Amino acid sequence: MAPINRMRKSRVLKKLGSNNYGIEEKEKEKRLDLKDLRQSMIQSFGNSSDFKVVEGKVRNREGIIFYLESMIDSKTMIVTTSQFFSRAGEEKIWMDSIEDLDHFCKEAFGGSGCQIHSSLDEMILAMIDGAVVVAISGFDHSISVNMGNNEKRSITEPSTQTVIRGPKDGFIESVLTNISLIRRRIKNPKLRFERFIIGTDTRTSVYMGYVHGIANEAIIQEVRNRLEKINVSAVFESGNIEELISDKTFTLFPLALNTERPDTVASNLMDGKIVIMVDGSPFSLLVPAVFVNFFEISEDYYQPFFLGTFLRFIRYLSFMIALITPSVYVGILTFHHELLPTTLLLSIIAQREGVPFPAVVEVLLMEITFEILREAGVRMPKAVGQMVSIVGALVIGQAAAEAGIISNIMIIIVAITAIANFVSPTYSFAAASRLLRFLLILAASVLGLYGVLIVLIFMVAHLCSLRSFGVPYLSPVAPFILGDQKDVFVRFPFWAMKNRPKYLRAESEIKLRRTVSLLLRR
Repeated sequence: MAPINRMRKSRVLKKLGSNNYGIEEKEKEKRLDLKDLRQSMIQSFGNSSDFKVVEGKVRNREGIIFYLESMIDSKTMIVTTSQFFSRAGEEKIWMDSIEDLDHFCKEAFGGSGCQIHSSLDEMILAMIDGAVVVAISGFDHSISVNMGNNEKRSITEPSTQTVIRGPKDGFIESVLTNISLIRRRIKNPKLRFERFIIGTDTRTSVYMGYVHGIANEAIIQEVRNRLEKINVSAVFESGNIEELISDKTFTLFPLALNTERPDTVASNLMDGKIVIMVDGSPFSLLVPAVFVNFFEISEDYYQPFFLGTFLRFIRYLSFMIALITPSVYVGILTFHHELLPTTLLLSIIAQREGVPFPAVVEVLLMEITFEILREAGVRMPKAVGQMVSIVGALVIGQAAAEAGIISNIMIIIVAITAIANFVSPTYSFAAASRLLRFLLILAASVLGLYGVLIVLIFMVAHLCSLRSFGVPYLSPVAPFILGDQKDVFVRFPFWAMKNRPKYLRAESEIKLRRTVSLLLRR
């Protein structure tokens, strides 16, 4: 630790800009020992094969370049190195002060992404972020120049949230690229992004974005506080952040809306929500999120309002079908035969003749089998995954029915349930209904439809107790907000939705001026 202590200084540098530096106070300089610095760097990075050291002469002084080969652009590095040592044989030009070092930084590197560091820790962090560190003997400061490589996946259509009509671009793993996709849609200087470094080992960049003057300041501060309080060793995906900042962990329902669509993020930001973006993840989080948000997609606002309303009704209906259909089947066949018409009841009994299992075992067997096929189709290579899922479901279902293990009506119910579950626009929300479905089936096998009703009552009570950053999860239904009903179960015409959602408590409630709405109606 001795080399580190020798490098530390009491001079305080205040950054005036990306390339300007000011000195608060002066004292006798502790000159940098390049041998000690090199040894400290080697101890820090060990025998890592991508750690490189280049020595040379800079004007009238000895110099060393440190960098991680895997984190920089090699072409830029070659050009910079040649510029760095280009004046080694020229007439000696003395550099004795920090101002001379600053001038040399601007002259040699153009001032682009150039910073001055005073400690070993700052140098190491700069290298990890994709910078080249330049140390010159006689100075207790070093220079870092950003040369990070730009290798990233190209912008493509989102794979999990596709639309027929609407933008086809989606987020990628580069958070700066994702921010640019949002800024292309919201060309407003009030769009702000704040950066947080989370993870003591991974040092992952996490950005919080909002529109100043629209988003509620109390909610912004709450999100900021929760992000600052995170103290973990590693963060790799936005799902880690979602679990760490949620109001309640022990719930099946997601309390943050995840999306990989820039247009969805842009529209929610204009409503007063806050986006959380994690470097390395194409999925962004939108908070606060309420129950009705998981039945809305951006395409609803690109289609005529009556079509958007119809499709939203289909999603609500599909959610109920996927949630309760198997449990209702079990409850009726086990306890409530009188609820079925006689002809239908006789037909079902005839199909189940010879089936050795009760209805609950039959349903659980088929549901678990389908979940296995679904997971196998997702994890297998794309070339064979879809084929295995389709062929496996057809072959297994047909063979099981012919063998008398299950009934034909059971295959129909499981197929309808699975298809209805895929209608959900958000995968995490669909997963909640899949898990609840098993609980409802078990309750129906014990108490019949009364058990189904009891579980549904507890589910609604649980939903009423949830909060997403202080906002009730069932808003604007419970509590009921009349002004927000224009975009819940039905979608009113675009010109009729003049105000932002009241449950977000936006600083500016007006979204569409009256003069504009009159022009649109004409």
